[in-house]
Amino acid sequence: MEDDDRSWDDGLIARRAAPAPAPAPAPASVDEHVTLEQEENEAEGEAPGFSGGGIRVRLDALRELVGLSRARLDDDALAEAGRVLGEAAARQRLSGRHTVVAVAGATGSGKSTLFNTLAQVPLSETGLRRPTTSAPIACVWSEGAAGLLDRLAIPPRLRRRPLAGGAEELSGLVLVDLPDHDSALRKHRDQVDRVLALVDAVIWVVDPEKYADAALHERYLRPLAGHAEITFVVLNQIDRLPGEAADQVLDDLRRLLDEDGMALGEHGDAGATVLALSALTGEGVGELREALGAFVQERTAAARRLSADVDAAAHGLRGAYVSTGRTGLDEGAREEFADRLAEAVGADAAGEAAEREWRRHAGRACGTPWLRLWRWYERRRTPGAAPVPGAPPAEDEPTARQRVEQAVRTVADEAASGLPAPWAQAVREAAVRGSEGLPEALDELAAKEAEETGKRPLRPAWWPAAVLAQASMTLLQIYGGLWLVGQIVGVFPPGLVFPALLMLVGIVGGPLVEWACTAAVRGPARRYGQDARRRLREAAAGCGRAMVLDPVSGELMRYREVRERYATVTGVTRTVLGGSRGAIDGRGGRGAGGPLGVTGFSTTGR
Repeated sequence: MEDDDRSWDDGLIARRAAPAPAPAPAPASVDEHVTLEQEENEAEGEAPGFSGGGIRVRLDALRELVGLSRARLDDDALAEAGRVLGEAAARQRLSGRHTVVAVAGATGSGKSTLFNTLAQVPLSETGLRRPTTSAPIACVWSEGAAGLLDRLAIPPRLRRRPLAGGAEELSGLVLVDLPDHDSALRKHRDQVDRVLALVDAVIWVVDPEKYADAALHERYLRPLAGHAEITFVVLNQIDRLPGEAADQVLDDLRRLLDEDGMALGEHGDAGATVLALSALTGEGVGELREALGAFVQERTAAARRLSADVDAAAHGLRGAYVSTGRTGLDEGAREEFADRLAEAVGADAAGEAAEREWRRHAGRACGTPWLRLWRWYERRRTPGAAPVPGAPPAEDEPTARQRVEQAVRTVADEAASGLPAPWAQAVREAAVRGSEGLPEALDELAAKEAEETGKRPLRPAWWPAAVLAQASMTLLQIYGGLWLVGQIVGVFPPGLVFPALLMLVGIVGGPLVEWACTAAVRGPARRYGQDARRRLREAAAGCGRAMVLDPVSGELMRYREVRERYATVTGVTRTVLGGSRGAIDGRGGRGAGGPLGVTGFSTTGR
C-alpha cells in the first residue's frame, strides 16, 4: 500500500501499469512548485538563462526607445514593442532553469504521438477522432516550473510528469502539446497562437501529406522566420514513405523553409533544426531527443526567444527610425536660411540706404553751395519722382511675411529630408511653431537697427578739412566777384586779371573739391552700408536661430537619440549566448526578424 501511495497517478489519462523498480517520491503540489521555484531564483540571484548582458541591454534600450517615442509615434506602432517588453519582463521573473518547448502541428500530423514518445508514456490522447488534443497539455521533467505553466494558463489537471527514465537527459524541459493549428474550432487555433507567443521554443511536426500546407508556411513559419534558432521542424511518419522518398520529401521541406526565409542549422550554422523521424516506430526519435536535450541543457532558449522577439519588434519599427540618407542641417542650409531672413527683413535695402545716406551727407558737407542750391530747387520744383523703368509693381513683390514663411518651409523641408515620416512631421511642426511671431520680431529688429544706425556719426575725421576747403573756394568766388563789381562801379582801380583769376580758382576748385570728396567717401560709404547690412543680417539670423533653428535642432537631437537606442535594440554589438546553435548578434537572420541594418551605423555580421 505504501508503494501504491508513492506511485504517480494523474487520475485522467495515463496510469503507470506497474510499479517502478525504485519508487519515485510523490510529485510536489502546485504550491510546493511555486515555493521551490522562488527559492531557486532567490538563491541564483539571476536566472541562468538570462545571465548574458546582451539581451538585457537590448531590452533596456527598447524600453527607453518606447518611452522616447510615445510623443511621436501612435500607440498602434508601439503596441508590438510594448507586448515584447511585457512578455520579456514576465519571462525573466520566472525560472531560467527550464525551457518551455511547444509541440505544434496540423491535424493528423502525429504531434501527440511524438509528445507521448518523448515522454515515454501516453500522456496525450491519440486516435482517429479529430481534433484529438483540445487543450494544451504539459509534461515537466523537473520541479520548479509551476510559474511557467501558470503563465501558459495550463491548469494543474493538465500537467504531467514523464517516467523516471530520461529525466537526466531532458532535465529542465517543459514540453507542451498544443491543439491542431488548423483545427476547425476557432478556440483551438486561438490557444495555439496564444501559447506560441509565450513558449521558449517550438517543434513543428509535419507529415508527408501536409508539409507544404500554405496555412502552415504563410501563417506561422514565414512570420516566425526570425525565430529559426529556437525552431525544430520534424518530418513525421517517414515509415509511410518507400525507399528514398523520405530524403526527397525532406529536401523539399528544406527548400520550402528556405523560401520562407528561415535559416537552416546546417554545416554548423545557426538556424532551425530539421529532422525526419517516425514517432510510431521510433525511427529518428533518438536523434530528436539528443538534439532537444542538448538544446535544453544550454539554457539559452528563453534568451534567444526574447532576442528574436526584440528583432521582430525592431524590424516592425524600422521605418519609424531608420533614415533614407544623411539627415540634419549643414552649414550651407543654415546660411541659406539666414540669407532668406535677411532678404525678408530688407538687409540689402537697409545697407544700400545707409550707403546713400553716407553719400548724401558727404554731398551736403563737401558739395558747392551753388550745386546744392540747384538740387534743392529741383526737389522743390519736382516733388514726385517717376518710377524706375522696368521695376515690378509693389503688389507683385512678395511681402516680408511671405518671404519668412517661405524661408521657414524651405529650412524645415531641408531638415526633414531623409527622416522617417513621424520625425519629419515633428521637425516641420517644430519649425512652424517656432515661426509664429517671427515676421513681427524681424520688423522690430529692422526698426531698432534703423534707429541705431541713425545715431551713429556719419562724418570721418577729414571732413572738416574738406568743408574748410570748399568754403575757401566759395569765398574766393565771392571775393573775386565783389572785386570785379567794385572795378565796374569805380571803387577799385581797373585790373581784370587778378580778380578774374580768383573767381576762376573758386569756380574750378569747388567742383574739384566736391569730386575729390565724392571719390574719397565711396569706400567708407560702402563699408558703412555693408556694416549696416551685416548687423541687420546677424540680428535676423539670431532671431531665426532662436525661434526656428533651435527647436528644429532639438527635434533632430531627439531623433539621433532614439536612433542610437534603436541601434542598440537591433544588437549591433554582437552578444554571444553560447551553445552549438550559434550566437545572437541581433540581426535576426532573414525573414520577419532581419536584416536590421541602420543607416549610419556599422553592424557586425556572422
